[in-house]
Amino acid sequence: PAVLTGGNWHGGGNNPDLAELEAEHHEITKVKNVGEIVMGRHRVEAWYYSPFPAPYSGVDTLYICEYTLKYMRKAGYYRRHCGTCPVRTPPGDEIYREGNLSVYELDGKEHRVYCQNLCLLAKLFLDHKTLYYDVDPFRFYVICEVDEQGAHIVGYFSKEKVSAEDYNLACILTFPQYQKCGYGKFIISLSYALSKREGRAGSPEKPLSDLGKISYRSYWTHVLLTLLSTQDGTENVQIKDLSRMTGIKTEDIISTLQSLNMIRFWKGQHVVFVMQDFLEKYAAQEKRIRLCDEGCLSWVPHAERPRKDKSGR
Repeated sequence: PAVLTGGNWHGGGNNPDLAELEAEHHEITKVKNVGEIVMGRHRVEAWYYSPFPAPYSGVDTLYICEYTLKYMRKAGYYRRHCGTCPVRTPPGDEIYREGNLSVYELDGKEHRVYCQNLCLLAKLFLDHKTLYYDVDPFRFYVICEVDEQGAHIVGYFSKEKVSAEDYNLACILTFPQYQKCGYGKFIISLSYALSKREGRAGSPEKPLSDLGKISYRSYWTHVLLTLLSTQDGTENVQIKDLSRMTGIKTEDIISTLQSLNMIRFWKGQHVVFVMQDFLEKYAAQEKRIRLCDEGCLSWVPHAERPRKDKSGR
C-alpha cells in the first residue's frame, strides 16, 4: 500500500510516561475497532485501529461523508445526510487544478474538525503505535478527483507550519481505493514544488518507514536522473545546484547518487560522476510517472502573504 509514516501522530519517544502509555495503547490497538468504511461509491476494509470516540468505535461499518468527512454509524442516517449535504469540496483554498485533479490547502487550526476527522480516517490505513494527534501546527493538502458530483478525496499530505529541520512533509496517505494510480509520486512531487516556491530545499520527516524509503528513493532517483540526462556533459554539476533545481536536500541527493554509484569524493567535496550510457539505459526503461505540473500550482508562500489582523482579516 502507498503509505508512509510520520507527522501528526506521535510516539512516546524518550518520555517514560508516554512510553508507558504507548505500551498500554499498543495492547489496546492490536485489534481493529472498525471493520470497514463506506465512503462515496467505495466500500473499503479498514487495516488498523483508529481512536474514533464511542459509540463509533467497535462497529462493523462506519459511514463517511466524502466531502465533510463526518462519520456515522447508521446506513439510513448516512443516506439522509448524503441527500441533503450541500458541501461538494473540502474546506480551504484550491491551490492546484490540472484537468480533473485538484488540491486544497487547509489550515489545521482554521479547519480543525475536518482535519481531525481526516486524521482519524487516515489512521485506519496507517500502522502507527500512536497516542494523540494535534492538527493546529499543521497544514493539510487534500488531493481530489473532480467530476460533476464534486471533489472526491484521493489522499493527502500534511506539513508543519514551522519546521526547524526544513521538513516539507509529515504524513502522507493515498486511500486504498485510489492506490496503484500514481498518486503517491504526485503527492511527493507537490511537496517539493511548495519547497521550491519557498526558496528552500525540503525533506520528509524522519525516520521514514521501510516503504517510505523505497517510495522516496524511487522519486529522488527519477528526478535526479531525468535532470542529469538534460545536461550536455561539459557542465560542472554540483550537489548544491541539483538541490536548488529540484528542492531536494543535499543529504538526500548524496545518499541517492551513492546508491547509484554516481558520486565520488574529490578534493574534499562530493562530485557527481555522470555515466551517459547509464542515463540512456535508465531513460529507456523508466515508466512514465505522474508528477505535479508547477504551472498548475496557484500558491504563494505564507511568509510572503500579508499578515492577518487579530480578527482574521
